[in-house]
Amino acid sequence: MTVLILGASGTTGSRVARHLAARRVPVRRAGRSPAADVRFDWADPGTFAPAVRGIRAVYLVAPPGVADPEPVVAPFLAEAREAGVARIVLLSSSAVPVGGPGPGRLGALLPAFVPEWTVLRPTWFASNFTGDHPHARTARADGELVSATGDGRVPFIDPGDIAAVAGHALTATRAENGPLLLTGPEPLSFDDVAAALGDHLGHPVRHRRVSAGELSRRLRAGGLPAAFADLLAGLDVAIAGGAEDRTTSTVEDVTGRSPRTFAAFLSGQESP
Repeated sequence: MTVLILGASGTTGSRVARHLAARRVPVRRAGRSPAADVRFDWADPGTFAPAVRGIRAVYLVAPPGVADPEPVVAPFLAEAREAGVARIVLLSSSAVPVGGPGPGRLGALLPAFVPEWTVLRPTWFASNFTGDHPHARTARADGELVSATGDGRVPFIDPGDIAAVAGHALTATRAENGPLLLTGPEPLSFDDVAAALGDHLGHPVRHRRVSAGELSRRLRAGGLPAAFADLLAGLDVAIAGGAEDRTTSTVEDVTGRSPRTFAAFLSGQESP
C-alpha cells in the first residue's frame, strides 16, 4: 500500500512521511521540490493524475493561503477517484467546521470521492513559534508576539502528534469516516507563550495586543492576500472569545500516549 503525501516538505507532511517510512509503509512524496518523488503543483492540474496513479491512500494538505480552496482541490479529488484511491486523510483545522464556508467545504466533499476518509482538525501548531514562522521571527528579532487574541487560550499541538494520528488514520484497518479534533494537553494564552519563549530564547518576549484590523493590515504588509489576512485576523478574534479554549483526548486515544506539552516541544524533548 503506497501512501501519497501532499505537502511532503511542509510542517506536517514531512513528519507524516517520516512516521510512515519508519514503519516501512511505502510513501510517495509529492511537491514542487526536486527532492520530491513526484512533481505536484496545485497550480498545474496536469500533475494530479500522475501523482495518484497506483495510490491507495492520500494525505491531503490544501493549497496554502487560499481562502476558498474547493475550486482547486475538487479536480484533484476527481482524479483520485478515477485512479481508485480508497482513503483520504485531510488536514484541516479546529477553527474550520466540516461543511463550513471556505476550507470547511473540503471535508464535506470527501464522501463523494472516496469510501474511506478522515478530517484532522488540529488546533494551532506549537511550531508557529519556532523556525521561520512570523511569530518566531518577531519573538527573536523584536522580543514580541503580536496578536488579536487578547486573553484567549489555545492548547497548542506538536506537529509530531498530528503526524502520529495521521499515520494511524492512513493505515488503520478501519477508517474513521469522520472528523478528529486534535489538541495539545494544556490551553495557553499568548502571554503564557511569550513567557515560555522568553525562557527558551534567553531574552524577554512580550505579547503586544492589537485589533483585528491592525493585525490584518500587518499580515497584508507581510505579503498575504487580503482575504486570507482577514480570515486569519478573524480567527484571532475567535480565540479571544474562547473558541479554542478546550482539550480533547484524541491524540492519546489514537496513539496510546499523551500529546507533548508546549514546553517539551520548545526544549526538543521527545514524546514517551
